[in-house]
Amino acid sequence: MQRYYPVVRVFGVLLTGFALALLVPWTFSWWIDDGARSAYDEAFLLTFGTGVSLWWFSRRETHDLKVRDGFLMVVLVWTVLPVFAALPLILQLGVSFTDAYFEAVSGLTTTGSTVLSGLDTMPPSINLWRGLLVWLGGMGLIVLAVAVLPLLGIGGRQMFKAETPGPMKDSQLTPRMAQTAKGLWGVYLAVSIACAISLRWAGMSWFDAVMHTFSTMGLGGFSSHDASFGYWDSPAIEAVTIVFMLLAGMNFATLFLAVSGRSPRPYLHDPEAGYFLGVTALSIVGVAIYLDVQGTYPFLTALRHAAFNVVSIATTTGFASVDYNLWPAFAPLWMLFLSSFATSAGSTGGGIKMIRAIILYKQVYRELVRAMHPSAVWPVRVGGAPVPQGILTAVLAFGFAYMCIIVALTLLMSLSGLDIVTAFSAVVASINNTGPGLNQVGPATTYEVLTDFQTWICTIAMLLGRLEIFTLLVVLTPAFWRR
Repeated sequence: MQRYYPVVRVFGVLLTGFALALLVPWTFSWWIDDGARSAYDEAFLLTFGTGVSLWWFSRRETHDLKVRDGFLMVVLVWTVLPVFAALPLILQLGVSFTDAYFEAVSGLTTTGSTVLSGLDTMPPSINLWRGLLVWLGGMGLIVLAVAVLPLLGIGGRQMFKAETPGPMKDSQLTPRMAQTAKGLWGVYLAVSIACAISLRWAGMSWFDAVMHTFSTMGLGGFSSHDASFGYWDSPAIEAVTIVFMLLAGMNFATLFLAVSGRSPRPYLHDPEAGYFLGVTALSIVGVAIYLDVQGTYPFLTALRHAAFNVVSIATTTGFASVDYNLWPAFAPLWMLFLSSFATSAGSTGGGIKMIRAIILYKQVYRELVRAMHPSAVWPVRVGGAPVPQGILTAVLAFGFAYMCIIVALTLLMSLSGLDIVTAFSAVVASINNTGPGLNQVGPATTYEVLTDFQTWICTIAMLLGRLEIFTLLVVLTPAFWRR
């Protein structure tokens, strides 16, 4: 047991820091007197007390984290932290633990699925807390920890490698991991401030601008209104949000390099950016034409609604300006399909990531070439460089695991009594960290219709998606726990 003390010590520090985040909605609740402050009092004391206790218990273990510890640390953060994040929801709203944990996991994993209704009349500080969870989860509390923990004598490279999305985890932007994390968070914060100012300029109140900035930059989709962006019905607000959703859907490492170098050149060398923007643009035009041909909207109206909702779902944000569940079936199904792969590695989006989709496509094409020309040497290249065989194998394994999990969880949901469209879309939306699905869990409804069993399946799917499957599965294997 003592060999896990370094993990306990680091987690205690993280939990103590997370307790400080509760002071944000606490201060806002005190300022506007929305009646929720006592819930934050109790949540803060429980979270802070637990964090300090864990740190005190293991404070003498100052060893750095090993690779195995890094995996365990990441899984602990994303599975245990939501327990404490759920406390204000339980204490103030009186929701069950299952629903509160689901909501907290949805926020921290940047999924944006919700079991709550009546958001317009809810204490504003609760909505602020929900949005803050998305924002913190967007870049990853682990990355933030990498910037802070070295100051406490705790190395973070293993944690960063376990958390960083995408198949290529070994590249660094700066020589030190702490500098890397600080740079990413600096860019994330700067773009978030720009987003809030832009949304305020477009017509939102300051509260809504901040709340929806959190959800936009984290690509989490939580809103302070039941109607989501349909509440404003504003082309200007939708246009601003589209821009920032697209920014958040691309690699923040590329943005960091572009900002630090004061040049857009890094985007020209980013193998994902062109595919991401191209696929998204073609999908917007295609869905708009389809809606026009089907008589759902005139073309210009169709283009407006297609632009916002396609970008929202493709980037796995989950906002909605209209109930696209009522559109002809092809459009929402295509949007759900986009959420599986459109966003870039190193972004706050979910799904398998565009880089994996590119590698899988090129691998399929290589096999076709080899079938016609058995002696041909045709390496898979991304960005002009050949992809190592180890990465190819890992991507193929990831794709297989991804499909198997979707099938298995969909069958479980169907077995529990859900219709197949609701079951499938809920699982896909959860594992891709997208938010709304179709049918009973569409954009005009919530996940409150699900039973506790079904809610837990979606919760597991969200965690698998956020941890990119293998990080969680590794910890569940018996070999991981052997000495």
